Amino acid sequence: MNKKQIKSSLLLLLTALIWGFAFAAQSIGMNFVGQFTFNAVRFLIGAFVLIPVIMLLDKAHGRKPSLFGTEDRKERSDLIKGGLLCGIIMTFANSFQMAGLKYTTVGKAGFITVLYIIIVPLIGIAMKKPVTYITWISVALALAGIYLLCVKEGFTINKGDLLVMVCAVLFSFHIIVTDHYSKLVDGVRMSCIQFLVCGVLCTIMMFTTEKPTISAITGSIIPILYSGILSSGVAYTLQIVAQKNLPASTASLIMSMESVFAVIAGWIILKETTSPKEIIGCLLVLIAIILVQLPATAHRKTELKES
Repeated sequence: MNKKQIKSSLLLLLTALIWGFAFAAQSIGMNFVGQFTFNAVRFLIGAFVLIPVIMLLDKAHGRKPSLFGTEDRKERSDLIKGGLLCGIIMTFANSFQMAGLKYTTVGKAGFITVLYIIIVPLIGIAMKKPVTYITWISVALALAGIYLLCVKEGFTINKGDLLVMVCAVLFSFHIIVTDHYSKLVDGVRMSCIQFLVCGVLCTIMMFTTEKPTISAITGSIIPILYSGILSSGVAYTLQIVAQKNLPASTASLIMSMESVFAVIAGWIILKETTSPKEIIGCLLVLIAIILVQLPATAHRKTELKES
């Protein structure tokens, strides 16, 4: 690893740390406001935080700052479509995640959410993409881990765990859609649009299903600001900057450490405890997450050798 890659790896580790502690922020925030109120304010803040980032990036690249960053009709259309699709999926994914956090621990939610790294290759089967034997081993380990982590006596599963599992599936589709459109358009602009879409949709749901008050929002302002500014604006920008110098497999592996940081956040901030059975489940999921990255990493090394 050269200096650039080491620096990028550390930036992604910081990103994972921010995202991991965001689980605790969301859990605390819902003590004051409903999930749609929290997400509405959070994502609108995230969108507005990215606007100056876009302007600074345009200036750094010698471009004239503009909303869409291009005059090309197709690229502009792809940018809007990508932002809308990602925003809609993210709205549902985050809604299920926050609903699940009402009934499960922050640590478990972090590990279940990161299962998207394993679900994405499985979705690839339907898209006729090859799946390696190591992926299947990872799936088996992840299922065993989830069993130990979530299944209680009498084969019952906590309602919150199920809701977060749905969230993990939705985030998997979000990754696939993001992967498609991010190759066609400016990633930061697309993220800004998706946050704006999330904010608007959650605002509609907020006024439809909840009774938000200024005092309640003020009471949860620190968790909201953390999730909006750090988790959305700062962490996403760090991810964009850092991923330029690292293979996708390495970046995914480092970012999946958010599950570990979620457990740490739950322990330090919320005083959550984890049973030995759940710790073994967490370890199995973590091994599966690491293992599923190995084929891509090995393939990348082969490509580098050949070139």
